[in-house]
Amino acid sequence: MEHRIEIALPSRVRLGEGPGWHAAAGVLLWVDILGNEVHAYDPATGADTVRHTAQHVGAARPRAGGGLVVNLRDGVGLYDADGAFRWLAEHPVPGCRGNDAAVGPDGALWAGTMRYDEAPGGGRLRRVTPDGGTTTVLDDVTVSNGIAWSPDGRLMYYADTPTRRIDVFDFSPEEGAARRRAFVSVPGLPDGLTADAEGRIWVALWGGGRVLCYTPGGDLDRTVEVPAAQTTACAFGGPDLRDLYITTATVGAPKDDPHGGSLFVVPGAGQGLPSPAFAA
Repeated sequence: MEHRIEIALPSRVRLGEGPGWHAAAGVLLWVDILGNEVHAYDPATGADTVRHTAQHVGAARPRAGGGLVVNLRDGVGLYDADGAFRWLAEHPVPGCRGNDAAVGPDGALWAGTMRYDEAPGGGRLRRVTPDGGTTTVLDDVTVSNGIAWSPDGRLMYYADTPTRRIDVFDFSPEEGAARRRAFVSVPGLPDGLTADAEGRIWVALWGGGRVLCYTPGGDLDRTVEVPAAQTTACAFGGPDLRDLYITTATVGAPKDDPHGGSLFVVPGAGQGLPSPAFAA
């Protein structure tokens, strides 16, 4: 199946990442991790509003009570609707930073970390609840990356990038994630990922210049070629959640890559799933 891909927002951010649709605000949240920036892109107007953070920021997600929850270098913090910041759960580790994160069906933030030097086993996946309670779910990962849930919320998908694999867990709000096993081996380095309403998994390949889509059974369904080498993550957005947004980076990109760091969109790529807000 052919897809038309467009540049939604020309940009030269260092490490664009973590797209996610903020339904209440009608904007796409995304970040420049190394630029300490949270972006809010409005597809209706083309405007892109930037909030600067005090630390490297791996992901930003909406809160049920207004404002944002952010996965920062030294832990998880909260921005109130008026812009005021406070820490929710601090867990600083020298040489580490927050990476991708997502809000699960349980209303908690599932927040990953990694070492700056990408040392094996230096990352974590933590579950952070609205009261700041923190549980380490995985304690021996390298680059904790994409995380998403099936339409019925009973499966959780997860990528530790250097494994070149997407894993799947059984999931319930009461018991969390259990029984980890391989979902699919990926021909490249899996980065950020998302699920659609048909249960398909879309994953961006770091350094691969493309997004792959897999059926719930693990078969390759389609490929989206992206005119930027460092594809980082993808998410459905727009008022009807039918447009696939793709973030990219200039870090590690060839010097002759003119579109690295831009935000791309594939109109009508599929039907996305509503994302729960962080329950705080």
